[in-house]
Amino acid sequence: MPPSELAEVWLLLLESVWGLVVALARLGVVGLVCLIRRWRRVTPIKLALRELDALSTDPAASSADKLRRLSILLRRVALSLYPRHEVAGLTGEDWLRWLDHTLGEPRFSQGAGRGLIDAPYRPTPPAAIDDLVILTRDWLRALAKTRAGRRALTPSRS
Repeated sequence: MPPSELAEVWLLLLESVWGLVVALARLGVVGLVCLIRRWRRVTPIKLALRELDALSTDPAASSADKLRRLSILLRRVALSLYPRHEVAGLTGEDWLRWLDHTLGEPRFSQGAGRGLIDAPYRPTPPAAIDDLVILTRDWLRALAKTRAGRRALTPSRS
């Protein structure tokens, strides 16, 4: 092969390699932008965690007010992530069992979550509001894991 043809082949090879490098760089930038957008997206769970942090550090709120706001927060998150017909009608023990099912362990029906049933009707709610805040945070984090990138299974009413 004469040197001039060899140089032409070498130039073509370099052009194709650089074209591939540029294409991969563009693909990498697009992928990075998509990942950043996904990471920064505001989801109902992220909003609920922010609201939970604000609620737990609010010095002006009484225990009864915190409990009421916590109960509303749980219901709002459940209604925004699951079908309305599955969540809206749940009360009392059924509501706690549903929360346990979505959490994966019976911490609502057998632990601090029991305060959600009767505490709003007591003149002074139990002092374990901090345990309920921790439980709610654990529930929200568990929901974030089960819903990451796919639709969570709708729990049955059992």
